[in-house]
Amino acid sequence: MDTHSNHYVLGIIPARWASTRFPGKPLHLIAGKPLVQHVWERCQECSNLDSIIVATDDERIADACRSFGAQVTMTSSDHSTGTDRIAEAAQAVPEATHLINIQGDEPLIEPALIDELAATLVADDQLEMATAANAIDDDILMQDPNVVKCVLKRNGEALYFSRSPLPFQRSESPNLTCYRHKGIYAYRKDFLQQFIQWEPTPLEVAESLEQLRALENNARIKVIITDDTSGGVDTLEQAEELERLLSSTL
Repeated sequence: MDTHSNHYVLGIIPARWASTRFPGKPLHLIAGKPLVQHVWERCQECSNLDSIIVATDDERIADACRSFGAQVTMTSSDHSTGTDRIAEAAQAVPEATHLINIQGDEPLIEPALIDELAATLVADDQLEMATAANAIDDDILMQDPNVVKCVLKRNGEALYFSRSPLPFQRSESPNLTCYRHKGIYAYRKDFLQQFIQWEPTPLEVAESLEQLRALENNARIKVIITDDTSGGVDTLEQAEELERLLSSTL
Protein backbone atom coordinates (compact mmCIF):
# COMPACT_ATOMS: atom_id res chain seq x y z
CA MET A 1 0.00 0.00 0.00
CA ASP A 2 1.52 3.28 -1.11
CA THR A 3 0.50 5.21 2.00
CA HIS A 4 2.07 2.65 4.35
CA SER A 5 5.52 1.89 2.98
CA ASN A 6 6.42 -0.27 5.99
CA HIS A 7 3.41 -2.53 5.43
CA TYR A 8 3.00 -5.30 2.87
CA VAL A 9 -0.55 -6.61 2.41
CA LEU A 10 -0.87 -10.07 0.91
CA GLY A 11 -4.18 -11.35 -0.43
CA ILE A 12 -4.54 -15.12 -0.09
CA ILE A 13 -7.25 -17.11 -1.87
CA PRO A 14 -7.56 -20.62 -0.41
CA ALA A 15 -8.79 -23.21 -2.92
CA ARG A 16 -9.30 -26.86 -1.95
CA TRP A 17 -10.39 -29.68 -4.22
CA ALA A 18 -11.98 -31.83 -1.52
CA SER A 19 -15.21 -30.03 -0.68
CA THR A 20 -17.69 -32.51 0.81
CA ARG A 21 -20.69 -30.85 -0.82
CA PHE A 22 -19.03 -29.83 -4.09
CA PRO A 23 -15.77 -31.65 -4.98
CA GLY A 24 -13.60 -29.74 -7.46
CA LYS A 25 -15.54 -26.54 -6.79
CA PRO A 26 -12.69 -24.07 -7.52
CA LEU A 27 -12.46 -25.31 -11.12
CA HIS A 28 -16.19 -25.42 -11.81
CA LEU A 29 -16.76 -23.28 -14.91
CA ILE A 30 -19.05 -20.29 -14.48
CA ALA A 31 -19.60 -18.08 -17.52
CA GLY A 32 -16.62 -19.78 -19.14
CA LYS A 33 -14.13 -19.30 -16.29
CA PRO A 34 -13.20 -21.40 -13.24
CA LEU A 35 -14.86 -20.18 -10.04
CA VAL A 36 -11.50 -19.34 -8.47
CA GLN A 37 -10.59 -17.16 -11.48
CA HIS A 38 -13.63 -14.94 -10.84
CA VAL A 39 -12.39 -14.37 -7.27
CA TRP A 40 -8.82 -13.70 -8.42
CA GLU A 41 -10.02 -11.16 -11.01
CA ARG A 42 -11.95 -9.31 -8.30
CA CYS A 43 -8.79 -9.16 -6.22
CA GLN A 44 -6.89 -7.78 -9.21
CA GLU A 45 -9.16 -4.72 -9.00
CA CYS A 46 -7.98 -3.94 -5.46
CA SER A 47 -5.57 -1.07 -4.87
CA ASN A 48 -4.53 -2.00 -1.31
CA LEU A 49 -3.14 -5.48 -2.00
CA ASP A 50 0.59 -5.63 -2.67
CA SER A 51 0.31 -9.14 -4.10
CA ILE A 52 -2.19 -12.01 -4.43
CA ILE A 53 -1.60 -15.75 -4.19
CA VAL A 54 -3.83 -18.79 -4.52
CA ALA A 55 -3.15 -21.37 -1.79
CA THR A 56 -4.03 -24.91 -2.82
CA ASP A 57 -3.13 -28.52 -2.10
CA ASP A 58 -4.12 -29.79 -5.56
CA GLU A 59 -2.01 -29.69 -8.74
CA ARG A 60 -5.11 -29.48 -10.96
CA ILE A 61 -6.12 -26.25 -9.27
CA ALA A 62 -2.54 -24.97 -9.31
CA ASP A 63 -2.18 -25.63 -13.05
CA ALA A 64 -5.47 -23.92 -13.86
CA CYS A 65 -4.57 -20.87 -11.76
CA ARG A 66 -1.14 -20.52 -13.35
CA SER A 67 -2.80 -20.70 -16.78
CA PHE A 68 -4.76 -17.50 -16.15
CA GLY A 69 -1.78 -15.73 -14.56
CA ALA A 70 -2.20 -16.30 -10.83
CA GLN A 71 0.69 -16.83 -8.46
CA VAL A 72 0.22 -20.17 -6.67
CA THR A 73 1.56 -21.54 -3.39
CA MET A 74 1.21 -25.26 -2.70
CA THR A 75 0.15 -26.14 0.85
CA SER A 76 -0.22 -29.34 2.84
CA SER A 77 -3.39 -31.40 2.43
CA ASP A 78 -3.31 -32.22 6.15
CA HIS A 79 -4.58 -28.88 7.46
CA SER A 80 -7.65 -29.21 9.65
CA THR A 81 -8.73 -25.61 9.00
CA GLY A 82 -8.50 -22.99 6.30
CA THR A 83 -6.71 -20.70 8.75
CA ASP A 84 -3.83 -23.17 9.02
CA ARG A 85 -3.62 -23.24 5.21
CA ILE A 86 -3.49 -19.42 5.12
CA ALA A 87 -0.72 -19.37 7.71
CA GLU A 88 1.37 -21.85 5.74
CA ALA A 89 0.84 -19.98 2.46
CA ALA A 90 1.93 -16.72 4.09
CA GLN A 91 5.36 -18.23 4.77
CA ALA A 92 6.00 -18.13 1.01
CA VAL A 93 5.92 -14.31 1.11
CA PRO A 94 8.22 -13.39 4.02
CA GLU A 95 7.93 -9.65 3.39
CA ALA A 96 4.15 -9.74 4.05
CA THR A 97 3.10 -8.00 7.26
CA HIS A 98 -0.68 -8.24 6.86
CA LEU A 99 -2.86 -10.93 5.29
CA ILE A 100 -6.35 -10.91 3.77
CA ASN A 101 -8.08 -14.30 3.58
CA ILE A 102 -10.43 -14.01 0.58
CA GLN A 103 -12.66 -17.06 0.27
CA GLY A 104 -12.12 -18.85 -3.04
CA ASP A 105 -15.85 -19.45 -3.50
CA GLU A 106 -17.04 -15.82 -3.32
CA PRO A 107 -16.87 -14.67 -6.96
CA LEU A 108 -18.87 -11.48 -6.40
CA ILE A 109 -16.83 -10.11 -3.48
CA GLU A 110 -16.50 -6.32 -3.69
CA PRO A 111 -12.91 -5.15 -4.25
CA ALA A 112 -13.74 -2.03 -2.22
CA LEU A 113 -14.49 -4.19 0.83
CA ILE A 114 -11.13 -5.96 0.55
CA ASP A 115 -9.41 -2.57 0.27
CA GLU A 116 -11.28 -1.24 3.31
CA LEU A 117 -10.27 -4.25 5.40
CA ALA A 118 -6.63 -3.79 4.39
CA ALA A 119 -6.69 -0.06 5.17
CA THR A 120 -8.39 -0.63 8.53
CA LEU A 121 -5.84 -3.20 9.61
CA VAL A 122 -2.70 -1.27 8.66
CA ALA A 123 -4.03 1.93 10.21
CA ASP A 124 -3.85 0.43 13.73
CA ASP A 125 -0.64 -1.44 14.57
CA GLN A 126 -2.27 -2.88 17.69
CA LEU A 127 -5.23 -4.39 15.82
CA GLU A 128 -4.91 -8.16 15.40
CA MET A 129 -7.83 -8.91 13.05
CA ALA A 130 -10.60 -7.40 10.97
CA THR A 131 -13.66 -8.89 9.29
CA ALA A 132 -17.01 -7.76 7.86
CA ALA A 133 -20.74 -8.02 8.51
CA ASN A 134 -24.08 -7.10 6.93
CA ALA A 135 -27.16 -5.77 8.69
CA ILE A 136 -29.98 -8.36 8.63
CA ASP A 137 -33.67 -8.11 9.49
CA ASP A 138 -34.83 -11.49 8.21
CA ASP A 139 -36.04 -13.76 11.01
CA ILE A 140 -35.46 -16.90 8.92
CA LEU A 141 -31.79 -15.98 8.60
CA MET A 142 -31.62 -15.15 12.30
CA GLN A 143 -32.82 -18.67 13.17
CA ASP A 144 -30.56 -20.44 10.64
CA PRO A 145 -27.51 -22.02 12.36
CA ASN A 146 -25.60 -21.87 9.06
CA VAL A 147 -25.82 -18.07 9.22
CA VAL A 148 -23.26 -16.74 11.69
CA LYS A 149 -24.43 -13.74 13.65
CA CYS A 150 -22.25 -11.20 15.44
CA VAL A 151 -22.73 -8.48 18.02
CA LEU A 152 -20.44 -5.49 18.30
CA LYS A 153 -18.95 -3.30 20.97
CA ARG A 154 -19.69 0.40 20.72
CA ASN A 155 -16.27 0.93 19.12
CA GLY A 156 -17.13 -1.38 16.22
CA GLU A 157 -15.13 -4.35 17.44
CA ALA A 158 -16.58 -7.84 17.79
CA LEU A 159 -18.11 -8.78 21.11
CA TYR A 160 -19.26 -12.28 20.13
CA PHE A 161 -20.13 -14.52 17.17
CA SER A 162 -22.78 -17.25 17.28
CA ARG A 163 -24.87 -19.62 15.20
CA SER A 164 -27.77 -18.86 17.53
CA PRO A 165 -30.05 -15.85 17.06
CA LEU A 166 -27.99 -13.01 18.46
CA PRO A 167 -28.87 -10.95 20.36
CA PHE A 168 -31.97 -12.53 21.85
CA GLN A 169 -34.56 -9.75 21.90
CA ARG A 170 -36.58 -10.10 25.09
CA SER A 171 -37.75 -6.55 24.56
CA GLU A 172 -37.66 -4.41 21.44
CA SER A 173 -34.78 -1.97 21.19
CA PRO A 174 -35.47 0.89 18.77
CA ASN A 175 -31.75 1.32 17.99
CA LEU A 176 -30.77 -2.33 17.66
CA THR A 177 -29.31 -3.63 14.40
CA CYS A 178 -28.57 -7.33 14.00
CA TYR A 179 -25.58 -8.42 11.92
CA ARG A 180 -24.68 -11.39 9.76
CA HIS A 181 -20.99 -12.22 9.70
CA LYS A 182 -19.30 -12.24 6.29
CA GLY A 183 -16.50 -14.79 6.01
CA ILE A 184 -13.56 -12.63 5.01
CA TYR A 185 -10.68 -12.07 7.42
CA ALA A 186 -7.72 -9.73 7.67
CA TYR A 187 -4.86 -10.59 10.03
CA ARG A 188 -1.66 -9.10 11.21
CA LYS A 189 0.78 -11.78 10.09
CA ASP A 190 2.59 -12.07 13.42
CA PHE A 191 -0.75 -12.52 15.18
CA LEU A 192 -1.87 -15.29 12.82
CA GLN A 193 1.33 -17.25 13.48
CA GLN A 194 0.53 -16.96 17.20
CA PHE A 195 -3.15 -17.83 16.71
CA ILE A 196 -2.46 -21.18 15.04
CA GLN A 197 -0.32 -22.24 18.01
CA TRP A 198 -3.21 -21.83 20.44
CA GLU A 199 -5.33 -24.80 21.36
CA PRO A 200 -8.98 -24.71 20.20
CA THR A 201 -11.03 -23.02 22.90
CA PRO A 202 -14.30 -24.19 24.51
CA LEU A 203 -16.55 -21.64 22.77
CA GLU A 204 -14.81 -22.24 19.44
CA VAL A 205 -15.46 -25.97 19.72
CA ALA A 206 -19.07 -25.51 20.87
CA GLU A 207 -20.01 -23.13 18.03
CA SER A 208 -17.51 -24.48 15.46
CA LEU A 209 -16.31 -20.92 14.83
CA GLU A 210 -12.55 -20.32 14.77
CA GLN A 211 -12.82 -16.58 15.35
CA LEU A 212 -14.01 -17.27 18.89
CA ARG A 213 -10.52 -18.59 19.67
CA ALA A 214 -9.23 -15.09 19.00
CA LEU A 215 -11.86 -13.46 21.24
CA GLU A 216 -11.34 -15.99 24.03
CA ASN A 217 -7.64 -15.06 23.98
CA ASN A 218 -8.46 -11.32 24.23
CA ALA A 219 -7.63 -10.42 20.63
CA ARG A 220 -9.39 -7.46 19.04
CA ILE A 221 -11.45 -8.00 15.87
CA LYS A 222 -12.64 -4.89 14.04
CA VAL A 223 -15.88 -5.45 12.12
CA ILE A 224 -16.50 -3.45 8.93
CA ILE A 225 -20.21 -2.96 8.25
CA THR A 226 -20.75 -3.44 4.53
CA ASP A 227 -23.54 -3.41 1.96
CA ASP A 228 -21.74 -6.23 0.12
CA THR A 229 -24.16 -9.12 0.64
CA SER A 230 -22.52 -11.44 -1.91
CA GLY A 231 -22.29 -15.01 -0.69
CA GLY A 232 -20.26 -18.10 -1.34
CA VAL A 233 -20.97 -20.89 -3.81
CA ASP A 234 -21.44 -24.06 -1.74
CA THR A 235 -23.52 -26.24 -4.06
CA LEU A 236 -23.92 -27.00 -7.75
CA GLU A 237 -27.36 -25.34 -7.61
CA GLN A 238 -25.80 -22.10 -6.38
CA ALA A 239 -23.18 -22.31 -9.13
CA GLU A 240 -25.92 -22.66 -11.73
CA GLU A 241 -27.78 -19.69 -10.24
CA LEU A 242 -24.60 -17.60 -10.42
CA GLU A 243 -24.05 -18.71 -14.02
CA ARG A 244 -27.49 -17.34 -14.93
CA LEU A 245 -26.76 -14.09 -13.09
CA LEU A 246 -23.38 -13.52 -14.71
CA SER A 247 -24.58 -14.54 -18.17
CA SER A 248 -27.39 -11.99 -17.96
CA THR A 249 -24.88 -9.18 -17.25
CA LEU A 250 -22.37 -10.06 -19.97
